[in-house]
Amino acid sequence: MVKNGIPFPMLSDPGGKIGELYGVYDEDAGVDIRGRFIIDPDFIIRAVEILTPEVGRNPDELLRQLKAFQHVRETGEVTPSGWQPGKVTLKPSPNLVGKVWEIWKP
Repeated sequence: MVKNGIPFPMLSDPGGKIGELYGVYDEDAGVDIRGRFIIDPDFIIRAVEILTPEVGRNPDELLRQLKAFQHVRETGEVTPSGWQPGKVTLKPSPNLVGKVWEIWKP
């Protein structure tokens, strides 16, 4: 849970216009399929998750991804699957080619 609310913009799409643009509008039902799009400050889509109503979303994973994208943007480092703040990251370089798992020991 984010103290004092969510510190990023969210929107609703009652007419389905945005859903059509992103490919998540179900015209027969007249609603958008559940979708989340993480868009960076340069308006580049960094992550997409689309789920039908039968499967719930994971807000903890959403927050983890937001923190990871912020970390990557601020540091230029990359994060592994499941990364949490304070855990090991890598600085991309030619020296890492073929050696990533020597450093990121799962």
